[in-house]
Amino acid sequence: MLCSTGALIGRPNGRDYRLLKDCAENLRCDGLEFMMYDSWYDQTEALARFLKDLNLPIPVMHCEKSIGEALSQGPGEAWDRAMERFQINCQLAAFLGADRLVTHLWNGPTSDTRFTWNLRAYPELKAKAEKHGVDLLVENVVCTQGDPLTRWKEILAADPQAHFVFDTKMAAFHRQLESHYAPENRFLWTDGHIRHLHVNDYGGGYMDWKRLGTLHPGQGIVDFETLFSFLASLPYTGDYTVEATSFLPDGVIHWQDLNRTFAFIRALDG
Repeated sequence: MLCSTGALIGRPNGRDYRLLKDCAENLRCDGLEFMMYDSWYDQTEALARFLKDLNLPIPVMHCEKSIGEALSQGPGEAWDRAMERFQINCQLAAFLGADRLVTHLWNGPTSDTRFTWNLRAYPELKAKAEKHGVDLLVENVVCTQGDPLTRWKEILAADPQAHFVFDTKMAAFHRQLESHYAPENRFLWTDGHIRHLHVNDYGGGYMDWKRLGTLHPGQGIVDFETLFSFLASLPYTGDYTVEATSFLPDGVIHWQDLNRTFAFIRALDG
């Protein structure tokens, strides 16, 4: 059971990664999924040392999100800068001992409207990750043009060995939770394509952009009993990350909410 640092650190508390020290001492989880922010590139050395000194397992790193949006612009200055930043993310993941790197291959206002460019960037991203001993996992990020499951299958058509991270909120946003349990998509799980899970709730309707916040299980519409019953039928032995936002507009972190969520998920997972 992992906790995303993005559930703890955000704009309201100044993205102050030093707050993680106190949080880590109180969280009843097994490690962290570290999420990189675009405002940290000028302090990566200090950040890396701090995270290493926490002496906590960080088996998964979440790549900085704006990279996918920049790549959608196609070759040019933004593309080159995105590739340079992705390289830094890979280096940091390797330094922290992470073996998986979660990536938003498409992202932001552009989303998947120029997916051809994102797909063209994918092989280079995968090669960079592999060079650093990190497994590239493409997340089922919300779309404006298509849908995440279709985008996954387009990636698989280009790379039959592609790996993914399944986010419950993202799937619920597109009303695709049940689709991921369907017999025709079971291969995503049984053939080892899905290598990690983000367990979060969603409280809106179909593609309800105003309610895209990341909730704790039980605060939205996701049927987690069905999810874990399905997982129990699979050979899936991976781990889970909770990303549910746990800081208020004033920046105060409510780690107790995360501990309740960890207990809830552990009970379902048997």
